Amino acid sequence: MRLIFSILPLFFLLVSCNLPESQPLEDPFEIATEIALTGLPTRVQPAPIPTFAFSPSSTPDPAVPTGKIAYVCQVFKVQYGDQICIMDADGGNQSRLTTEDYTRHFYPSISPDGESVIYAQFGGENIYDIYEITLDGQVSQRTNGMGILTAPEISPDGSQIAFTHGAPLEAHAIWIMNRDGSNPQEIFKSGWDPTWSPNGKEILFASDFNGTVQMYVVNAEGGEPRQVNVMDYLRGRTDWSGRGEIVTYSGKSWHRELYLMNADGSNLHQITPSGGNSQGPSFSPDGNWVTFTAYFDHYGEDHGCEIYIIRTDGTDLRRLTNNDFCDWQPRWGP
Repeated sequence: MRLIFSILPLFFLLVSCNLPESQPLEDPFEIATEIALTGLPTRVQPAPIPTFAFSPSSTPDPAVPTGKIAYVCQVFKVQYGDQICIMDADGGNQSRLTTEDYTRHFYPSISPDGESVIYAQFGGENIYDIYEITLDGQVSQRTNGMGILTAPEISPDGSQIAFTHGAPLEAHAIWIMNRDGSNPQEIFKSGWDPTWSPNGKEILFASDFNGTVQMYVVNAEGGEPRQVNVMDYLRGRTDWSGRGEIVTYSGKSWHRELYLMNADGSNLHQITPSGGNSQGPSFSPDGNWVTFTAYFDHYGEDHGCEIYIIRTDGTDLRRLTNNDFCDWQPRWGP
C-alpha cells in the first residue's frame, strides 16, 4: 500500500485497516493514521484489566536470552484499548506502563540502557506525539503537535530519536531529533519505520519513492539512500542487529513471514514456519533471537495475534502472551 496522504489512499486506509475489528494486523502506522484523522470513540465502560497470569513455560530455561520486550497490549475489550506493556524475555512479569485509558499508544521501543520506553501517543486530530516513560512510570513528552509521528527509536548512544513524520497530503518522511525533542529535522523525504544501525551512523527504513516498497539505508546526517535488496510484498518494520544482520517481514495479507539477511541484503532467507502470518520483528540484544507478532495458535482470528520469539536459525518457536485481544508491535531491549 502506498503510504501517501492523498485522498484515494487515505480512503482505502479508512475502510480496510481497522484493528482488530475486521481485518488481520496491518502496519501500525496505517492504524495510527486512521485514528488521528477520525478521532476517538465515545467513552465506554472498559473490561477489567487482565492479570497477565499466563506462563509460557513451567520450567525456567537458561537458554532464553535476558532483557525485556515492550509491546502494544489490548487491555480493554474495545477498539481503542491500545496501551504500552512490557515483559521479561521469557514472557514473565507482564505489566502495563501507560495509564491513559482512552488514548491510543503505539510503537514502543526500549531505550539502549533499558531504563525507559519511547512510544507514539494520540494527541488530537492529525496529531500523534512522541513520549518517553521510565519503567517506574515517569512520563516525559518529547514533541508537541508536529504532526502524525510514529515509530520512534532511540539511537544506540542514547542521544537522538529517529521517527516517521506524517501530515495530511504529505509523504511520510524519516526525521531525527535530539533525545529531549529539540532540533527536529528531516533526513529523507519519503519513508517510514526507521531503525538505527548498530553503530548509530545509519538509519534503515522502508520507502516506496521508487515505486514498490523496498528497504533503504541512509546516513544519519542525511543524503541519498542506498537500496538494500529487492523483495516482494515488503511491509516496513525491520531491525538491525549487532551481528550485522537485518530482519524484516513480507507477504500478502495473512501470509506474511519473517526474513533474515546480511546488512548488504545478501543471504536472504525465511526464518519463521509458514502459516503464522508473522510480522513486526525485533532482535534480542545479543542478536540470537527475534520477537514478533503472529497468529500460529489463532490463525484467521482477527483478535488472535500474540507475541512470539524464535531463534534466528528458525528453531525453538515460543509463544509469550495469551490474552483475549491482540498483543503486537514487540520491541526487544536490554
